[in-house]
Amino acid sequence: MMKRISVMAMLAAILLLALSTVTLAASPINKDGYYKGIRLAGKVKVVEYNGDIKVKVVNSFPDLRVKAVEHFPDDIGEWQFVEYGEDFTIQYVDSFPDIKVQFVEHWPGVD
Repeated sequence: MMKRISVMAMLAAILLLALSTVTLAASPINKDGYYKGIRLAGKVKVVEYNGDIKVKVVNSFPDLRVKAVEHFPDDIGEWQFVEYGEDFTIQYVDSFPDIKVQFVEHWPGVD
């Protein structure tokens, strides 16, 4: 009887841990490549303050892989950096980012 309770308690703890890990790993970017209604492709202007999206650049475990392009930023994760005519603005931050990005040469986008 006591062994059965211990096994059930251990299984419940493992299940709880697994569910909390999945919740923590959830990306702020949806499967279609949008963050709060902003399609994460196109012309991007970097601003010092009040950007549409606060971005932290990371080397691993990004929410979005970004490829800087010169023309036709049509696919999710393809960003053309501009001074005017932007689709959205970003602000680089070290703390409390909205999303984390990793700059790549190939295969931009979300997982």
